Amino acid sequence: MLDSIKQASKNIGRELNRAWENLSDGWRELLSRSNNSLTHFEPGMMDGQLEDEANLNFPRWGLIASEVEETASDIIVRIEIPGVEKQDCTIRVEGSTLIISGEKRFARESAESHYHAMERAYGVFERRIALLRHVDAEKATANAINGVLLIRLPKAATDTVRDIPIN
Repeated sequence: MLDSIKQASKNIGRELNRAWENLSDGWRELLSRSNNSLTHFEPGMMDGQLEDEANLNFPRWGLIASEVEETASDIIVRIEIPGVEKQDCTIRVEGSTLIISGEKRFARESAESHYHAMERAYGVFERRIALLRHVDAEKATANAINGVLLIRLPKAATDTVRDIPIN
């Protein structure tokens, strides 16, 4: 009987070690892949007052995930910004840095409602993405579809600075 208890203890220890390794691997991958996508949100306006004044406890950090793809002629950036209206978002190119800034506004069903979970960040944000190539900002385009902003930046030999309207 003592041997079976020892064997069970070894098996439990082995499974706990395996679970810990899987969890550690997941966190390491999340940290390495999310790199700069963890974005700070500053309080914005809600019903004419600052969100902080409305006594809501919003998370101040959120993920704004992106992809940067390079083709022979373009740098293509896809960035997830669900809940951000195009009029509340600006896109700017400074040298070889793409800057997306805006405000994700808070909306609720009723002032009398109560939240049981609050994981989404709201407020003013700025996300900077290194492009690793010079782009022609004058020919850049941006489209927002289903909460994903697609920015197409033709490659260029010189630096430019330009705001890019969202279609």
